[in-house]
Amino acid sequence: MKDTVRTIKTFFIGMAIVFFCSLFFVPQSFAEEGKVNIRFSTWHPPAGADVQKLWIPMLEEMKKRSNGRITYTMYAGGALGKGPAHYDIVKTGLSDMGYATLSWTPGRFPLTDVLSSPIVCPAKWKGVEAGMGMYNDLLKSEFKGIKVLHINNCVMAHLWTTKKVKNMGDIKGMKIRSPGGLQTRAIEALGATPVFMPLGEVYLSMETGVIDGVVTCPALVKAFKLYEVAKYGVPTSFGCVSEGLFVNQKFWNKVPDDLKPIIEDVGRNAYKIAGIFDEHWYDETMAGFKNTIEIEPLSAEEQANWDKKFSGMLVKWAEELEAKGLPAKKALVLFKEKLAKVEVSFNACPVF
Repeated sequence: MKDTVRTIKTFFIGMAIVFFCSLFFVPQSFAEEGKVNIRFSTWHPPAGADVQKLWIPMLEEMKKRSNGRITYTMYAGGALGKGPAHYDIVKTGLSDMGYATLSWTPGRFPLTDVLSSPIVCPAKWKGVEAGMGMYNDLLKSEFKGIKVLHINNCVMAHLWTTKKVKNMGDIKGMKIRSPGGLQTRAIEALGATPVFMPLGEVYLSMETGVIDGVVTCPALVKAFKLYEVAKYGVPTSFGCVSEGLFVNQKFWNKVPDDLKPIIEDVGRNAYKIAGIFDEHWYDETMAGFKNTIEIEPLSAEEQANWDKKFSGMLVKWAEELEAKGLPAKKALVLFKEKLAKVEVSFNACPVF
């Protein structure tokens, strides 16, 4: 109870500070007329590939296309708050633009969870295309009061463990860190116990045996050096988290009209512009783990068994949301159609 009270007090104190600053300090985002400085936030590690090879190149491209009228200040590594807070960090104006993992706030984006379905997607630009197709056709209502540059299904997450897993019997009873979203249900469907914790805690938890493994994408295995504690990898796809690039609405309303198309185009196509997290990068990253992790795919028969479990999990998820009046079955069918356009398979998708 004391921890709950302390958390509530901390939240309101933080909000009070933000409100006070908004009243008495002049925002630096629009220091000079016709120019804009973007305060960019992300939970990604400052030295990781996401910051160094994606977000900084993206922001530099905005600066270049605007002839220097767009500049930026980087707040990486959770400098403004922990991972699950990043959507609100942008929405409340603590930052102007930022990347947020939507799956880390269970129940807040119920239909958008469809993006975290078990699919085989090795390229983030494909995830953006499918994600924005879903946003335009079905998911807009879940993102009121914020400017969406893109949402995506991330690069597929695999299973990384300290004990070898070759079949469903091996994973049964294991404690596996889940990033949230449908991965939590997928882990449960296989007979394992999902454990939610920040990625920064996974290394020590695997090293000390608190958990037996983690479901996450290759980029984060590399960024958080999990290849040092994971002994085995199963490159079956649990899908991945739903994520997105967002802009504070009040900030967006003040951006000069001729700069908005630059921000929209570069933000939407950030992965293509940076040339990262595509099929080539995925293959290279996975190959780089082979010196430290024993990576072995499931047999065709075993993969079919896992897909069947995943499909049953998706049916239950859809039925629960349908009972609440949300078109989850439509979301699954539509997501499969959007994925097919970028040649991404969704074998676990149920047939309704």
